[in-house]
Amino acid sequence: MENGQIVRAFRKTGSYIGEITEVRQDVCIVRVLAVIKHPMQGNLHHPREVDVPFFHERKAHAFREQIQVPANMVRPYEKGVPKYEDSLREAVQNLHDELASKPDDPFSKRSLEALNILIREYELMYGIKWTGIEKS
Repeated sequence: MENGQIVRAFRKTGSYIGEITEVRQDVCIVRVLAVIKHPMQGNLHHPREVDVPFFHERKAHAFREQIQVPANMVRPYEKGVPKYEDSLREAVQNLHDELASKPDDPFSKRSLEALNILIREYELMYGIKWTGIEKS
């Protein structure tokens, strides 16, 4: 891995396309350019549980945000880099569809509530218009 290289970076429960801006011994600093997989909602320490002290709304990392990623979670990326807003829209849509397909699952229901809050924030931050997502 080297500075300027376009990579796929896995961070917590999300996945991103970015550019390496610094390589350290065991860590790469990656500037986010696109979202591949939106982070799951909820508590990282109690995955898929609803009855937790704090159910987190987990945003995707922002465009050009620099994130620290363990070097073993960074892979070369050779395809074209999509526009950030388009990639975020697709990643959110994929997560929404996955959660909406399990309407009787308490975790999916609570995650959809959190995701709907984030969708409204993304609309304000990036001017994204959503189609196919029913916001409550």
